Amino acid sequence: MQAKEVVDQVTMKRALTRITYEIIERNQTIQDVVLIGIKTRGIYIASRVADRLKQLEGIEVPVGELDITLYRDDKKETPAEAELHSSDIPVSLEGKEVILIDDVLYTGRTIRAAMDAVMDYGRPRKISLAVLVDRGHRELPIRADYVGKNIPTAKTEEILVEMQELDGKDRIMILKEEE
Repeated sequence: MQAKEVVDQVTMKRALTRITYEIIERNQTIQDVVLIGIKTRGIYIASRVADRLKQLEGIEVPVGELDITLYRDDKKETPAEAELHSSDIPVSLEGKEVILIDDVLYTGRTIRAAMDAVMDYGRPRKISLAVLVDRGHRELPIRADYVGKNIPTAKTEEILVEMQELDGKDRIMILKEEE
């Protein structure tokens, strides 16, 4: 497998800052915003965006963690077989502006599952989507409202996001089979 770094630590930080500024610009009142990170790397991205919102606006935005394991339609596991992680949604979502946050948007299936999971926690006024990387190849009519980087890929390639909190460094790689 060949690996090529396409985004370094500095560029990733800029992408997250861009997402944060766009959230501020598009939301009249940040007080109604709840950030929900999709496990695993989405929770770290959500936390970083929340930290940046606090720096820029002086407002603490609630951050939740969402496990979509049982909502996936592309996994063959039964609920008993699925490795369950916990979701942690710290506030009521009723009438809130929920921004789902994930590392990579690919087919759209993860996001569809995440929307189903969010609805089990209440009825938000609006659900938006923020992703660090949009790589294309959608199978469902889902698009991101906030995108850090568009990285076009072939279907045979993979995007690997590494984050300091989990992997010891911040970077985005394209992986492809060696010829």
